[in-house]
Amino acid sequence: MDMNEFAKDLLQQALHLESDITLFDNSTPLLGNLAELDSIGVVNVITLIEEQLGCTIEDDEINAEVFETLGSLVCFIQSKQCS
Repeated sequence: MDMNEFAKDLLQQALHLESDITLFDNSTPLLGNLAELDSIGVVNVITLIEEQLGCTIEDDEINAEVFETLGSLVCFIQSKQCS
C-alpha cells in the first residue's frame, strides 16, 4: 500500500476536499493550508485512520506536528500501521 496515496485518500474522504489533492507531495503544508482541516476535520481524519488501520489513537498522540505537512501525516500513519 502506498502510504502517500493512502493519506491523500483519507484527507479526501474526511474533509471532502474540492482542491486537487493529487498534486500534494510530502512537503505540502496541511494545517493553515486547508481550510477544511479544522478541529472537526482533524477528528474525522483520526477516526478514519483508526477505522481503516484497526488501531487506537490516544489523545496525547495528536498534535499540530502530525498535521503540519502531508509527509508528517504519512509518518504518523506509518507508525500506527506498525503498532
